[in-house]
Amino acid sequence: MRKKIVAGNWKMNMNLQDGIALAKELNDNLTANKPNCDVVICTPFIHLASIAQFLNQEVIGLGAENCADKEKGAFTGEVSAEMVKSTGAQYVILGHSERREYYKETPEVLKEKVLLALKNDLKVIFCIGESLDEREAGKQNEVVKAELEGSVFNLDEADFRKIVIAYEPIWAIGTGKTATAEQAEEIHAYIRSIIEERYGKATADDTSILYGGSCKASNAPELFAKPDIDGGLIGGASLKAADFQGIVDAWK
Repeated sequence: MRKKIVAGNWKMNMNLQDGIALAKELNDNLTANKPNCDVVICTPFIHLASIAQFLNQEVIGLGAENCADKEKGAFTGEVSAEMVKSTGAQYVILGHSERREYYKETPEVLKEKVLLALKNDLKVIFCIGESLDEREAGKQNEVVKAELEGSVFNLDEADFRKIVIAYEPIWAIGTGKTATAEQAEEIHAYIRSIIEERYGKATADDTSILYGGSCKASNAPELFAKPDIDGGLIGGASLKAADFQGIVDAWK
């Protein structure tokens, strides 16, 4: 039975004190009001160790938003997968469209990051998705297929099973535009079909595929009702406890 997951991606928001306050509020809310899905918050690196100390990880998993493609060494300013793991985090987001676009992360670089994350026993939330131009040209399927082939389809089946896929239409991130539930379901079903081609039906059926792209409490129930949408990777709406809780509650 594949997991239902709601993961928050805080991006470059919240100073340490505000981040701790938000995490505590979420922790209290979800401890009191048990969620019907797995919940993860992915925070800036500097928050991880502080938040890990009081988070009930039975209720909320903790993740980083990135890690380095090198194991260790003279890479000033980088944070390795081993360092992320040592904070108490269990997850890492890799391949987010903002990393691909602004920091020119290539499929090859992402392949290295994925391998190092898995080596350090982190679960990977791996992001894929097409731009507006690619969507308008009808190329969304070939784009997501190439992104999977470039960075994760090299894994053996056992390792691939540690990957959560997050489909994020780049044209819907932070724009207020959302793919319709039908558009999202169509591409989620396609993604599951190519996982099945590569790894077989059992693995495809067990892989969680999250939707990311202006998902909020108002549209989460419709999105989550679709058979191939297993939750959300939430940006802006993860920065307020009530907004994020509203999305988590869409599974009830």
